[in-house]
Amino acid sequence: MSDRLPSSGLVLNVRKPIGWTSNDVVRFVKHRTNAKVGHAGTLDPFADGVLLVCLGAATKQVTHLMGLVKEYDATLQLGLETDTLDITGTVTGTMSDISISLQNVEKIIPQFIGDIEQTPPLFSALRVKGMRAYQLARQNKKVSLERRRVKIQSINLLSIENTVVRVRVICSKGTYIRSLARDMAHALGTIGFLRTLTRTRVGDFTIETADSLTRIEKRLGTTKI
Repeated sequence: MSDRLPSSGLVLNVRKPIGWTSNDVVRFVKHRTNAKVGHAGTLDPFADGVLLVCLGAATKQVTHLMGLVKEYDATLQLGLETDTLDITGTVTGTMSDISISLQNVEKIIPQFIGDIEQTPPLFSALRVKGMRAYQLARQNKKVSLERRRVKIQSINLLSIENTVVRVRVICSKGTYIRSLARDMAHALGTIGFLRTLTRTRVGDFTIETADSLTRIEKRLGTTKI
């Protein structure tokens, strides 16, 4: 890589690690270059996978990149529900005597394909009266989020083991996989949350070609603008 950032900027395909926020990754990159830096689509801290980070003039592409189709591998935990709808939350409900079969899951999948409406998680970054929804939720304040239309191209069932279901989802921007996990669980007659989430693709950017933070650090060591 040249020691000078191209005039068109640079789009980094970063493999965000679990435990990092998307803004943590932006700060990591920002500290290693004097270019303007931004990311094209948030990944929750508990999730990993493809995060596109734009440098320099490429930050003008953020809106376009955010609109690209996304692919996720998701693990759904049935029979339990958390306030955040993911593994980081506090358990708010349990259901026992759950029996989930391949046929059960395949039967409910079609209702989530195409243009659908979903209610975002209460613990989300959406703004409500000038504050983030998660900030209000943490203060135990009542939060009412409107349903929003998203598009899910496909849901492929990868495996079922007891009360754990693994699926691959291809969807539009704005889709909350946590909400999808909750809604699929309800369709199966139970409750559930998102145990793991890996973003495997954004447009043509794949997890196979994503760079670790260590590799990114080496690439940016002498980059200038």
